Amino acid sequence: MSTTTGSFIAGGIAACGAVTVTHGFETVKIRLQLQGELQSKKDAPRLYRGVFHGVGVILKNEGPRGLLRGLGCAYVYQMTLNGCRLGFYEPVRKSVTNAVYKDPTVQSFGINLFAGATSGILGAAAGSPFFLVKTRLQSFSPFLPVGTQHHYKGAVDGLRTIYQREGVRGLYRGVGPAMIRTGFGSSVQLPTYFFAKRRLIKHFGMEEGMPLHIASSTASGFVVCCVMHPPDTVMSRMYNQTGNLYSSAFDCLYRTVKTEGLLAVYKGYFAHLARILPHTILTLTLAEQTNKIMRRVEDRILPPGIKAKI
Repeated sequence: MSTTTGSFIAGGIAACGAVTVTHGFETVKIRLQLQGELQSKKDAPRLYRGVFHGVGVILKNEGPRGLLRGLGCAYVYQMTLNGCRLGFYEPVRKSVTNAVYKDPTVQSFGINLFAGATSGILGAAAGSPFFLVKTRLQSFSPFLPVGTQHHYKGAVDGLRTIYQREGVRGLYRGVGPAMIRTGFGSSVQLPTYFFAKRRLIKHFGMEEGMPLHIASSTASGFVVCCVMHPPDTVMSRMYNQTGNLYSSAFDCLYRTVKTEGLLAVYKGYFAHLARILPHTILTLTLAEQTNKIMRRVEDRILPPGIKAKI
């Protein structure tokens, strides 16, 4: 098994484990982002007043099922996105580093950012239809609706309905802001993770293991959330729109800020942080552990001569 294939599988498995734990916060985040869409602050009703209020309201009116809407789509998306993000990061980084420095072991923060953004953009483009349906499933509420409502029976029905009404183009609605958003997040996630990891080893004497992985991924999660949230808000609104409410990502950003104020792009930030921190910690920590297990399996199965050629 090649390193790229192993990283792809490890990344996908790790992300699915993480999303199972954090999906409810993602549902709250999306509803907070859509709440009061293109309405002035004084006119917008506040159906959801924060992370924990949102969780409580959804559980009270819709039960656990309401929080977990779109979970199936989230699994497929996370397998695709994080499989690409963790699977292509090292090969891209090594290829570019080797081309520039003639030595793939050199650590360049700029090249690391480029590799992270490239691998994330590839994953976002591949998984965009699933994120589109996931967003629409999560925004739907028969009790406290916000934004445009799409009543799909499930993920497959959502994909079929969008394709029948809008074709392939409809399935890739909002792919531009999705790639920008994921490019932003991916460009800093892995570089800041490995940067924090190296600094913790060098300055605090931490050794390879679970505590180091958790501390490094916590630092990475904070940075990712700060950088990624504004384009994430734009993406949620682009995905959830029907027709052509927004002509482009820039039109969505401009009208949102003009109507709702500058801080509107940070609606749902704390819900996002509540999701992204444990998600990043679980994804990167589980990826490290999964990679270790796969290397052990590889060592037992493959003879040294064959392993050296892979």
